[in-house]
Amino acid sequence: MAMGFSRVSLLRRLPVSSPALLSSSSLQPNRKINIAASLSTTEESTSSLIQHTPIRTRWKPMCLYFTQGKCTKMDDPMHIDTFNHNCSLELMRNAARLENLKQQEFEYFLVLDLEGKVEILEFPVLLFDAKTMDVVDLFHRFVRPTKMHEERINQYIEGKYGKLGVDRVWHDTAIPFAEVIEQFEVWLGERQLWRNELGGCLNNAAFVTCGNWDLKTKVPQQCIVAGMKLPPYFMEWINLKDVFLNFYKRRAPGMLSMMRELQIPLSGSHHLGIDDSNNIARVIHHMLTDGALLQLTAKRNPRSPEKVEFLFKNRIV
Repeated sequence: MAMGFSRVSLLRRLPVSSPALLSSSSLQPNRKINIAASLSTTEESTSSLIQHTPIRTRWKPMCLYFTQGKCTKMDDPMHIDTFNHNCSLELMRNAARLENLKQQEFEYFLVLDLEGKVEILEFPVLLFDAKTMDVVDLFHRFVRPTKMHEERINQYIEGKYGKLGVDRVWHDTAIPFAEVIEQFEVWLGERQLWRNELGGCLNNAAFVTCGNWDLKTKVPQQCIVAGMKLPPYFMEWINLKDVFLNFYKRRAPGMLSMMRELQIPLSGSHHLGIDDSNNIARVIHHMLTDGALLQLTAKRNPRSPEKVEFLFKNRIV
């Protein structure tokens, strides 16, 4: 298998500079979703500055200020040449394999891969369009722990993100979990994926995770720490491991094993949430072109949210 690409060696050779913090940006999909310019009327979108190309000639790490709508170097040729500012998977399409495509139950998949064991440190979501077979938008925030002292936070971040060369970006941009969820709900609403007045469930979309931990365990734990109720759109999800097992009849206990099975090279830095979400989206793309149907694998009991029903008989435990 081809060697994966990592941002670590590249970032360590680059001078560190922190762009001034600006707005939330969005990438314009080709379909009916109404992508709003920003989280507020005063914030500026960078979507008009994004150049879409069919295939990148070389791998570039994603600008982690851009993913959070805070990059101010879009007019800097060196910065643009060094960092990626496009969420598209930019994968080649095989016309013969496209004949295998199944009609999906959902129009959009929200690919989520949280980072952080003690508290959530990173909340990345990629919006995958099931018809265009590509990522059309993203929501990405670094998350500042609620209950940890500053010294412990610094140690935590140095151990987690320092080795990836992105700890500076985390310190520049991280916000509390409650603010992340508030901004995420605005993002969902602007894209017509969720309306609170309709019961708070997702509209023709479903979360896709690599395992049950993200939504079964970690989000509820973080909501308790943040002193907030579990949002209703976290009540059901698709565990890609279970879909993989039932479709290919092969056991793959994690993202890397799925990628090995499908001969997909790793892109970016493993355990950087936005890069892992991108790699999971590439697995989804491959599975859909093979003819997989992505169905819900887990649901919470509305009356007892702590109880989760697993919908597949054969699943990764």
